[in-house]
Parts: sequence; structure tokens; C-alpha cells
Amino acid sequence: MAKGIEIDRCVCFDTSFSALKERLNGRVRTIEEIRAEFGCSSCCGICQPYIERMLATGETVFHEIIVARPS
Repeated sequence: MAKGIEIDRCVCFDTSFSALKERLNGRVRTIEEIRAEFGCSSCCGICQPYIERMLATGETVFHEIIVARPS
């Protein structure tokens, strides 16, 4: 098995992206709504680009560093 990076959760709230996706119940959400309801992306914000990609693609495990786009 190849070694590599595996990012699968918001570390501030110890919430896996797969659990978050399940809790969204297929409803399309904005990152602001996710922050308000689940806390993810409201602390350090490192998970925001992963959550955005999860919302766009359905992926819940990432093998590369994703950097947030400048506002």
C-alpha cells in the first residue's frame, strides 16, 4: 500500500467529511449554513476547501493539499 496523505475530516470539530455529507441528507448547503449548523470551517478554516469540493463532487477523502481560493 502506497504511503500518502489522507485528509478526511474537520480537525477542529473532529467531524469526518463522510459523516458531514451523511448529515446533510443530500440537501445542497452553502459553506455559511454548514458553519452555522455543524461548526465546520468556523474555527481555523483549513477544512473549507475540502468541504467545498465535497459539496461539488461528493468526495469525502482527499489525497492532496487543497488551498482555499482568495476571497
